[in-house]
This record gives sequence, structure tokens and C-alpha cells, in this order.
Amino acid sequence: MSVFQSLLARFRAPVPPIDDTLWAHALTRVPLANALDAPRAHYLRQLAASFLHTKRFHALGDASLDDFWRLAIAMQASLPALPHGPKVFKGWTNILVYPGEFNVRRSHHDAPTGVITESDDTLIGEAWERGPMILSLADVALDLEAPWDGVNVVIHEMAHKLDMLAGPANGVPPLPGGINRREWIGSMQQGFERLSKAVGRRRKTAIDPYAAEAPEEYFAVTSEMHFSQPALLREAEPDVARLLDAYYGPSPAD
Repeated sequence: MSVFQSLLARFRAPVPPIDDTLWAHALTRVPLANALDAPRAHYLRQLAASFLHTKRFHALGDASLDDFWRLAIAMQASLPALPHGPKVFKGWTNILVYPGEFNVRRSHHDAPTGVITESDDTLIGEAWERGPMILSLADVALDLEAPWDGVNVVIHEMAHKLDMLAGPANGVPPLPGGINRREWIGSMQQGFERLSKAVGRRRKTAIDPYAAEAPEEYFAVTSEMHFSQPALLREAEPDVARLLDAYYGPSPAD
């Protein structure tokens, strides 16, 4: 059987249910999931089972991945999928988990001069189009300990994956029929520009300055805030908060 056939069989096989004891334990350790109402928690369990069934986890270095950590990642990755269903998990398979921060070598080609420069970035997460999701396990653990601080690496990278369903990330994921695309683009762009100006003037901002790096980072960072610090997001950017509420559904923090 080819690799493709093996993966196809994996996707078509019945989804194994999550063990009751493991699920109950995970709910006590993953506050964002534990805060959901009963119907959404029930559907989250189904989505997390689908996620675990269709993804392959790879522990790198001395990262230790047991059933709990795989489920904790699956639960948080499934939160943004609650209104959309398992179809948003398509297009990629692997999750690479480092014990902590990891380095990525970047190459930049300057078109006018033809000069190629290389640099190393230290990251806690990354998502590749049609490629893996990469996570720092230490930072996943930190997010469980401080769930309401506006930061969540799994949700950040899952937002990028949703964004990439329409091609290269640009901050505009495929939108459901109830959200006007022109309104989304306009509100997100205005919020991004306001943040970029404030960061350029070295002002303190409610939204993490990293969101000013690019429109796709603005979407991912504000997605983190929607799930873990929505009140601050509503105060800083009410139009953006309203659109994310329509896209993701009510925040578990509300």
C-alpha cells in the first residue's frame, strides 16, 4: 500500500472515540474547553477525536508526548473549528512538537540587488501551507496554566491553518455566508493599520505588537484574544471583535 493509500484509508476509517477517563481529565486541565456549555463541549469532543484520527504527532528532541498532551493540543486546535466542522482540518497531516522554542533558518532574496541573506528566527509555533503545524510543548503547557491572558500558541497556529484554506495566508480565511467579505477585509485592514501606526510610534497597545508584522499575524493574534481575552479585544477593536465572534462563535471566556 502506498503512503497516499495509507493516508486515505486512515481518513476513511471510523473515528475512534476518546476514552471517557482521558476526556474528563483533559477537561480539568484545558480551561478553554472546560468553559464551554454542554452542547459545544460535546461537539468539541467529536472534533478532537477527528483531529486525533487524521493528524500524526511527532515528538522532536526530548519532547514527551503522551495521550494527554496529544488530546490537549487537539482540543485547542478544535476550538476554532466549532462553527465550521472537521472539513477545516483538511490539507495537512503532521504536527511537529519541540520541547520548547525552536530555531528556523530564513532566506531573504533582495530583488533589486540579487543578494540573498540568511537569518535565524526563534519561534514557539509555526504553520506551513499544506505542511505541518509546529509547536513548542513548553508554551502549550504555559497556555494551560494561564488560559485567559490573550495568548494561545495552538489557536494562533490553527488560525493560520484556517487562513491557508484559501491559499497563502493573508488574514482572510474562507468566510461563512453570514459574514460580508468586504466588511471583513475593511475592518481587519483598518485595525491592522491602527496597530501598525501605534507600534511605529512606540505606543503601548492592548493587542500584542507582533500582530503588526502582517495582516495574517493580525488575524492570528486577535484570534488568540477572541478565545482568551475577548473583553480587551472588544475594548481595543470592537468591529474586529464582532467579526471574530461571528466567525468563531461565542468566546469561552465570556
